[in-house]
Amino acid sequence: MIEAPHLTFDPDAPGVSMGHLVVPGGTDCGELSLPAFSLNKGKGPRLLVTGGNHGNELEGPLVARRLIDWLPEAQTCGRVIIVPVLNPLAVEAWSRNTPLDGLNLNRVFPGRPDGSVTERIADAVSRVLLPMAETVFDLHSSPRWDFLPAATTHPMADPDLMARTVRMAEAFKLPLTLVWNYNDTAGMFDILAQNQGKVFVCAEFGGGTVNSDNLEIYEAGARNALIALGLIEGKAEYPTFLQQNSGQTLETQLSDELKSPAAGIFEPRCSLLDEVKQGDLLGILHPVDSLSAESVDIRALRRSHVIGIRSAAHVRVDEAVVIVARPFKQ
Repeated sequence: MIEAPHLTFDPDAPGVSMGHLVVPGGTDCGELSLPAFSLNKGKGPRLLVTGGNHGNELEGPLVARRLIDWLPEAQTCGRVIIVPVLNPLAVEAWSRNTPLDGLNLNRVFPGRPDGSVTERIADAVSRVLLPMAETVFDLHSSPRWDFLPAATTHPMADPDLMARTVRMAEAFKLPLTLVWNYNDTAGMFDILAQNQGKVFVCAEFGGGTVNSDNLEIYEAGARNALIALGLIEGKAEYPTFLQQNSGQTLETQLSDELKSPAAGIFEPRCSLLDEVKQGDLLGILHPVDSLSAESVDIRALRRSHVIGIRSAAHVRVDEAVVIVARPFKQ
């Protein structure tokens, strides 16, 4: 008989509870115990906060730990469950995917109880944590990108859920609320939650390194969202980023990912928040295998806003180097 995943504490107990989400062992590795926190203040919203879905995105686990530090004094109602690190094997290896099976946790939901370790983690989250939440905040970042601090979601068929999710994303009051039309959705955590009628917001923050200023903005966004949910009291504020403290709601299509026509080194010629028009130079792709081969200009296809720039990496053919977006029309 396969052991069932479980929490080592009762999340319905009043007040603070701390323990672990136990992920049963399998043939590839033994049992995993993921540190988990619960604060139950009775009636009110039910929120799940997760980080460390991808192991090379460390802002999420750090912000989750900050929430655990101050929530006991701030939360006034409802229940918040926080698991700062969903995939400890990937975090320890600073890897997007789990080293043992090579799988991306955010592409295997709802997982399998008899699967590999990544699938067993997804199964534990799906069967134990997700049923206890009405709203989910999954904290991510973009280690190979300069990316606007953003609260993101995907298009969905249910117009009411779409509207509620966009409002929740906007409540973070980050510089960008993004409706991301993404083609790689099979097995994603947010798709599973949204199919169950839950509001799911994925926070993204890029820059390649973890620094104090970025964490302050990320934490402020999470606090704003908790205020909007009614879990804590206070006045929401727009975090300042690049000398601006107002947000905008944009959407991006697949064609808004501008890709490299050849392998090489990408030289940006644009900045985050730039408003560009058709033909504007966004960057130059320099080949590294020949001095005689010409560099290639990457230009804007339409009027749009720059929200992401590939940084500090050699790129392969057909890899995205700049992401742009346009005003969201619901």
